[in-house]
Amino acid sequence: MTDARPTATAPIEIDAASGPSPLGMPPAAFLRDYWQKRPLLIRNAFPGFVSPIEPEDLAGLACEDGVLARLIEHDKAGDGWKLRHGPFAEDDFPGLPDHDWTLLVQDVDKWDADIRALLTHFGFLPRWRIDDVMVSFAATGGSVGAHVDQYDVFLLQAHGQRRWQIDASPNPPLGFRDDVELKLLREFHPTHDWLLQPGDMLYLPPGVPHHGVAESPCLTFSVGMRAPAAAELLGDYADTLAADAPDELRYADPDLTLPGDASEIDEAALQRVHAALDRLRMDDPDRFADWFGSFITTYRSAVLPVADDSPPPRDTVEAALHAGAALLRHPWSRMAWRRGSRGDALLYVGGQAHAMAVDDARRLAAADAINQTLYAGLGPSAQCTVHSLLAAGHYQLAQEDAA
Repeated sequence: MTDARPTATAPIEIDAASGPSPLGMPPAAFLRDYWQKRPLLIRNAFPGFVSPIEPEDLAGLACEDGVLARLIEHDKAGDGWKLRHGPFAEDDFPGLPDHDWTLLVQDVDKWDADIRALLTHFGFLPRWRIDDVMVSFAATGGSVGAHVDQYDVFLLQAHGQRRWQIDASPNPPLGFRDDVELKLLREFHPTHDWLLQPGDMLYLPPGVPHHGVAESPCLTFSVGMRAPAAAELLGDYADTLAADAPDELRYADPDLTLPGDASEIDEAALQRVHAALDRLRMDDPDRFADWFGSFITTYRSAVLPVADDSPPPRDTVEAALHAGAALLRHPWSRMAWRRGSRGDALLYVGGQAHAMAVDDARRLAAADAINQTLYAGLGPSAQCTVHSLLAAGHYQLAQEDAA
């Protein structure tokens, strides 16, 4: 049995060149000692790493409709910051100086299969916790300023050199500047200063102030986590409760007595309000789990798959699979599953729940593609779900001879 207690003397910097994983340690040890507890610089997390994309590729992607991109420029003389949002025009980039600007593009894993493949190295985390891979290109001196994130992030240096400073003190100052559009820290007092080379990776738990500056033109890959704020959870939960509430469920006061003051909201009235709201609660664990499964598979989705106007018939799909074709999951399709209370499972896809056997839900949630072998091993309910998801745009039929 693995000891779940953190190791008090865990180092803040390690070399993973000869380690068992990009973490430089068994994943269980990382989760115990670092996850949401303390930062970790991992030298040689990916030894000899070569970026699968070039800065020109990122700039081209930032010009596409539907891509979330930002351009941040820093005027060092006056410490001024300028933020622009994409999509950008191709002629926006040649006019930029050779220093002090950064291009950031979200969800690059959804647009590039090679970037998406990097996520296989983070299989020690729940898949539904991983949000996206943001890629940034920074000219020499480029930065987004000292800031703090409220989610876990792995910062992989992909090309060039970037200097990272962090404040790992127990109670760092977290006040924001009020003179810039970005959420930048008013004070930043670094406790650590590192120069990262390609293949090095920095893990930061939520709430750790950090500041990265490009020492040379560089690419950085940021693997960010999904961490909905309590207010976001509450807002969606309340909306779901309200949508499902019967109209006849209302404030009621059959025990009303003569008021001492007709204008007073007395304690008895407040208790009745509390009782009315209390009747809305999801006391059924399955109902509560269904709400969260739907919420987390749509949370922060910039794009949702679009239903196919004329999906191929089931017999056509099955014949294609038998001939060597595959069903490829849409890059924007998010899946997760949970065990039901009756020994079955629920597969959540883009906010919708689908009942099936546990083994089938597990395999579909884990698979980026469905071939004949996987499909043939599914039960009838899961096979029907696959065809429904194909029609809804969550899968695309890829013929074996497709170029």
